[in-house]
Amino acid sequence: MPADLAVIGLGHLGLPLAQAATAAGVRTVGYDPDSRAADELRAGRLPTGAGDGSLTAAELRRMISGGFRTTTDPAELGRVRTAVICSPTPLGEGRRLDLSAVGEAARALAGWLRPHTTVLLESTVYPGTTEEFLRPLLEEGSGLRAGRDFHLAYSPGRLDPGNRVYGYANTPKVIGGLTAACTEAAAAFYGRLTEKVVRARGPREAETVKVLETNYRHVNIALVNEMAAFCHDNGVDLWDVVRCAETKPFGFQSFRPGPGVGGHGAPIECDGMTHPQRGLGLPLRMVELAQQVNGRMPGYVTQRCTALLNEHGKSARGAHVLLLGVSYKPDVADEEGSPAREIAARLMELGAQLGYHDPYVPGWRVLGRPVPRADALYEAAAEADLTVLLQHHRTYDLQGLAAKAQLLLDTRGASPAGTAHRL
Repeated sequence: MPADLAVIGLGHLGLPLAQAATAAGVRTVGYDPDSRAADELRAGRLPTGAGDGSLTAAELRRMISGGFRTTTDPAELGRVRTAVICSPTPLGEGRRLDLSAVGEAARALAGWLRPHTTVLLESTVYPGTTEEFLRPLLEEGSGLRAGRDFHLAYSPGRLDPGNRVYGYANTPKVIGGLTAACTEAAAAFYGRLTEKVVRARGPREAETVKVLETNYRHVNIALVNEMAAFCHDNGVDLWDVVRCAETKPFGFQSFRPGPGVGGHGAPIECDGMTHPQRGLGLPLRMVELAQQVNGRMPGYVTQRCTALLNEHGKSARGAHVLLLGVSYKPDVADEEGSPAREIAARLMELGAQLGYHDPYVPGWRVLGRPVPRADALYEAAAEADLTVLLQHHRTYDLQGLAAKAQLLLDTRGASPAGTAHRL
């Protein structure tokens, strides 16, 4: 049976979209040129690195039973009414977004694009990418004209993996179309999946929404990370400061410090207010500085580890250190951008003997070497010279861990006051 929707790119954006569409009764096909990934998904198994860790194999099987299917045949893209490009755009050389996967997806779609199709882009991109990068590829490959023969719009991804309150249905969807008709076509599609659609003036505004939202997160985390070091140096309990400050009913939103910033939403710190092929815009100095601050946090956490060990008459060399939680956020398996890897590498270089525990990550390698996984968590904490909480998964009983651990460094401020050393 022909699908109504093609999701191109079955990663942290594409799979949740396909899940939401299938649940809403939209016949959905997922396109991936990688036959191994497509075969794994077809068999009801999540390929390594697929999605963001919040989609389980059981949920994938429910999607398949609901009509979701995968394909490696680009001809399938010519049989749908809506195609959404969800290709990854990782940071490449010079911390620029790598748009190569978006380009490949556009070329695959263009060869089969039919009139009246609605084409949507959800990948994180520079403002101007939909019009200046995606549009020419689609038009040249199809012979059709965007805004006249087919609809073209941008909608930033807004999912928060592991969030039990906000999901696809109750998170407003921002859209910006090339024309008013393009915007309405996008609104008609997303209106089937979410309770509220917000219309931006155009694709550049919608693209810049993603830039602002991502950079807002990084800048505010950088501020509170700087405050963490400042408060530690001055003997101030930052976590009590945050607790009190967040009672202000206006002008303040609470953020928490941590060992670094992970996730798929990379900050665009400079050269990003226009597509790089067209020239550079003004650099975002605040974001550039925030990235520097956040980038220093793994080194700062390592210093705190060595200082704690020294205070208790131990050296980092030969010390047994247990790292708890190596994913980038609580209760998901995704390790994208997690600071845990850099912290582990730094400790290894100092000669520490590492172990780790994460209920969502069954195997972990650092510097090309496997890190032993602790199966008996409390016993491992009791034996380790230092236990470091890097990610607060709900399954962790921090009061119990604090009672068992010889030394506990809590980088998330999640342990009861007075039971652990905090960042």
